[in-house]
Amino acid sequence: MKKVSQIGSLLKRIYRLYNNELLRLLQLKGFTDLRPSFLEILLYICENDGPSIKSIGRACGLKKQTMTSHLNELERRGYIERKVNPSDKREQNIFLTEYGERFKFNLFESISEVERVYVDQVGKVELDRVEHLLSNFHTKINQEQKDTLQSRVQLNLNLDF
Repeated sequence: MKKVSQIGSLLKRIYRLYNNELLRLLQLKGFTDLRPSFLEILLYICENDGPSIKSIGRACGLKKQTMTSHLNELERRGYIERKVNPSDKREQNIFLTEYGERFKFNLFESISEVERVYVDQVGKVELDRVEHLLSNFHTKINQEQKDTLQSRVQLNLNLDF
């Protein structure tokens, strides 16, 4: 149990350091109105053209209420706009505004700067190894959770009949 707790703590600390450095660089570029909680949402929107609110929430692991609050704030600040999905009028898709597109360029530039610093500090091979390890770890844990959930659903279905 101690190992899992330690891994979680280290990941959280590394993520905070990364987020803080990214925010610092973006503030130097004039984006002074961002909160750490906005970065993951904006990054997903920047990497995916016109995602649905549901897909953003799923990818970022955020509840609908939190998503609504963050998207309202990002829209108010001029980063994003919502458009009704033409094939499903009940769904909205999120797009970057012109200001959001400028932000996207600066975000990707800042991420590259942080990556260069990390490569200088730990080396490219080590950084690649950490990425591969964490990706593999995430995939396995995520699959195990899906399998467990599917087993529970199947058990419930069997008990219902």
